[in-house]
Amino acid sequence: MGIIDVKKVPGGSAANTTVALARLGVDTGFMGIVGKDKEGELIQDEFRREGVQALIKEEAGYTGAAIGFVDAEGERALYIYAGVNDRLCIADIDIDFIGSATYLHTCSFVNRKQLEMQCELAKRLKPKLSFSPGMLCFKYELADLAPVIARSEVVFISFSELKSLLKCEEGYKKAADLLLNIGTNIVCVTLGGRGCYVASTAGESQLIDAYPTDVVDTTGAGDAFAAGFLFGLLREKGLYECGKTGNLLASFCIREYGSRKGLPYMPL
Repeated sequence: MGIIDVKKVPGGSAANTTVALARLGVDTGFMGIVGKDKEGELIQDEFRREGVQALIKEEAGYTGAAIGFVDAEGERALYIYAGVNDRLCIADIDIDFIGSATYLHTCSFVNRKQLEMQCELAKRLKPKLSFSPGMLCFKYELADLAPVIARSEVVFISFSELKSLLKCEEGYKKAADLLLNIGTNIVCVTLGGRGCYVASTAGESQLIDAYPTDVVDTTGAGDAFAAGFLFGLLREKGLYECGKTGNLLASFCIREYGSRKGLPYMPL
């Protein structure tokens, strides 16, 4: 079967979560790097339209990109081109800007220097850290990510990512406990069509059913889930309500192609 259609849209895991929260009325900011090209302009224009306060560094070169292929069942495969993303360093980070946040949400990085940068930021942070390692789970060892996990208030991870990271066939409950033992307070394991499993160091755990929906494209589902869960935390909801809101946003996301088109605006 050939390619039926091609679309070019802004993305990026942390950026998707940030935009989703902005649409829900949350005061949001973003820090990152783009190339001096049309794609970089597109990303910055989108942040402005969505009301995100973005501190973006521009570098000569190409903006990072992900090429996604979506099959008839809505499942996707991603191929990543880092572009100038691998040039972002701690000197580019405005500590005062991120220090004013309630939560700092961080995601995948492209090289070990940036892993070291996130570990250093985690030590300095005043806001609570929210961490979604994503595809890093297939590239790094648990020991590599442990310094960030240990300082995170909440970790978002899919079950397949979790199994790869832990190099074991444990069930999601025992696997989540291993991350809690490292130091994070909350672990959210997304389970696709089964919903999510959420556990905390307070001893609470919840298996929360997904919302039934027509699956068009799963790209960005985890990013949307993270936004919904953080939205609940910001409003001091319990784990169950946070997980339900995460599942709801993910269900909106996967109804449309791309990682943002289906994201709702207030009210939910």
